[in-house]
Amino acid sequence: MQLIPTPLKDVAILEPKVFGDERGFFLESYNEATFQKLGLPSRFVQDNHSGSRKGVLRGLHYQLNPAQGKLVRALRGEIFDVAVDLRQGSAQFGQWFGAALSAENKRMLWIPPGFGHGFLVLSDFAEVAYKATEFYSPASERSILWNDPAIGIDWPLDGEPTLSAKDAAGSPLADAETYPDSAQL
Repeated sequence: MQLIPTPLKDVAILEPKVFGDERGFFLESYNEATFQKLGLPSRFVQDNHSGSRKGVLRGLHYQLNPAQGKLVRALRGEIFDVAVDLRQGSAQFGQWFGAALSAENKRMLWIPPGFGHGFLVLSDFAEVAYKATEFYSPASERSILWNDPAIGIDWPLDGEPTLSAKDAAGSPLADAETYPDSAQL
């Protein structure tokens, strides 16, 4: 597994070793010892799986307490996956990074606790799976407005995205509850 740093400190692209032949392919998407060697969390408590059609935008989601780290990958299709630094003490607060994740490139994005997460489906349909470091807590879930100009995400949109009511009503970054002390994450 290769760890590829991104411009956002602590966010990383993970590229697994893929072994392929005429039958198909094999890859190791998670290995506790490998993650520990790479300095990544090796404890995940929940796996999530979603399916969405082209143009669906999910996010920007995060959870205050307990904060979740996420390891995201596309099992089918292609997405534009985004992480936004929401740690108030960070020099990169409010900055974002996005990467194309697809069934074809088999890359994963590590999004640590303290970051918001969202993705846009680029293919006709995509299935996305992610591992979470903490259990889902509906009471502490929050949503930042996907198109907040203060963040300025350059979504590769072809028209208007399809949003849930919750995501359409997300808070601007200036009004959002964020993480006051990244040392506690």
